[in-house]
Amino acid sequence: MMKLLDVLAHHPDPAPLKQIAQETGLHPSTAHRILGAMSQSGFVERGDGGTYRLGIRLLELGSLVKSRISLRETAMPAMLKLHAATGESINLGIRDGDEIVYVDRTSSGRSAVRVVHIVGARAPLHTTATGKLFLVEDGLECVREYARRTGLPASTPGSITDPAALEKELDKVRRHGVAFDLDEVENGVRCIAAGIRDDSGELIAGLSLSTPSERFNPDRAPLVREAADEISRALGYVPSRNSH
Repeated sequence: MMKLLDVLAHHPDPAPLKQIAQETGLHPSTAHRILGAMSQSGFVERGDGGTYRLGIRLLELGSLVKSRISLRETAMPAMLKLHAATGESINLGIRDGDEIVYVDRTSSGRSAVRVVHIVGARAPLHTTATGKLFLVEDGLECVREYARRTGLPASTPGSITDPAALEKELDKVRRHGVAFDLDEVENGVRCIAAGIRDDSGELIAGLSLSTPSERFNPDRAPLVREAADEISRALGYVPSRNSH
């Protein structure tokens, strides 16, 4: 599949099967079968007369990669500033289905406590501060559907596992514009998160500050929100123009 993508990438015009097979070194029937599967999923587009070219799905994936790269680059100065002001770990998390994935963090030299938010780590929406922001955005119907679908599994004794308790918690998040995770993902670790929006007003990420529970200070919430707002503005978000 990778060979086929590479060959098609070198052809500005749609290429015939015979030529593609020749250049990849694949048997024509093998190439035909794989190209068929790729065209079904939009990675390849099949033209008239059995020619093939790269498909629109790659453009969608490319723009996703681009937006994530620009998010990380845009977020880093504000993350470093917040890290310098607090001395704590600052994380950047994005949503992937029913989970939050941490894509970047500025790590804390001060903290002897191992904070679970390693880059690439995942955690369920309902246990993480950033995940709660996304659930608020989803609205009540989707939250109830999420609760039914996942069963709200617990990561620690502090995790919220009751749908009614989760709705109550999300109501608090909605009112305050920040979310907390109080020993809900990992015992001894607490987080404060605020949302990051793009130029269309869509919630695309959460900025969170993690701290060992004994150093947790909820009064830092405005600092986290200011940093998140700064990133949103840098991404082109204009609050007055959007309904949020």
